[in-house]
Amino acid sequence: MSEAAAAELAQVNLARLKFPLDSPELKDFVNQLDPVNADADTADGFVWRLQSEGGDATDIPVFGDEWLIVNMSVWRDLESLKGFMYAGRHRQLLARRREWFERVAEAMVALWWVPAGHRPTVAEAEARLLHLRTHGPSPYAFTFRTLFPPQGARPLLGEVPEGLGCSV
Repeated sequence: MSEAAAAELAQVNLARLKFPLDSPELKDFVNQLDPVNADADTADGFVWRLQSEGGDATDIPVFGDEWLIVNMSVWRDLESLKGFMYAGRHRQLLARRREWFERVAEAMVALWWVPAGHRPTVAEAEARLLHLRTHGPSPYAFTFRTLFPPQGARPLLGEVPEGLGCSV
């Protein structure tokens, strides 16, 4: 098995809500969650996505902040993730994101390579985001603008500072 085939691409994407999820202002966004998640589930290169019993991840806590929602998934490679992100319903939602989510100065998206079959936890994603915010892009956590190859992808767990993690 090649090194690239032994690794998959994990991504986390946080958004800070402008309104409560059950508000009229977020109705269009919430109504599109199931269809967009169904599109992801059948997209070429899709491997896994974080979800609660409700089928999405909107009720999974991240950084202990009730105004943040998390999206986390694993893909075969960068091309698969980009192919999904910039097409169809997901692209339409991206175009409207400023209606629903606050602009945030700090990094809210991180990418990293994981061994094939590994499913990252929210605590792992929080650690990757904190590392990216503190140190900038590196093989540990990077961005779409600064990519790293899948060399030596190993999950690193338990790296979230005290009080910033969650139990999921």
